[in-house]
Amino acid sequence: MSTDTQVPSRVRITASGLDSSLTIDGHDVSDQVRSYTLHHQAGQVPQLALLLGPSAADHWEGVAKVVVGVPPDPGPAAASFLEAIDAGELERTVLNRHDLMDGQPGEYTRAVLAQLTEWAAGRWGLLEEIA
Repeated sequence: MSTDTQVPSRVRITASGLDSSLTIDGHDVSDQVRSYTLHHQAGQVPQLALLLGPSAADHWEGVAKVVVGVPPDPGPAAASFLEAIDAGELERTVLNRHDLMDGQPGEYTRAVLAQLTEWAAGRWGLLEEIA
C-alpha cells in the first residue's frame, strides 16, 4: 500500500469459495495473511489492509500506510441501536417468525435475539413483508 506521493503496489486477489490467493507486486503472500480488507472509494487509490498470520515472515519490506489505534467499543453503538427499537414492532415481528415455535425452552428469547441480529445486520425483509 502506498501514500499519494508513491507508486501503488500491484495487487491481485483471486477468491474461489473458501480459498483465495493474494499477490503483491508479483509475490504470493497468501500463506502469510490471515485476513484482508479491501477498501476502494471512487476517485482514490484502493487501500488493502492485511492481518498477518502467525506464520508470517518476521520482516516486510515496502511502503505501507500505518494506522495506530484501539479497537472500537461496540457498546455505545449497540445501546443506540437497541434504544431505537420499537418494542411493539419487535414483538409483532418476532411472533410472526417461522422459527418461533420450536418447542424448546427459551424459544421466544432466541427468536427475539435472532430478530435483533437480523435487524442489526440490515436485513429488514420480514418487517417489510408484515407492513
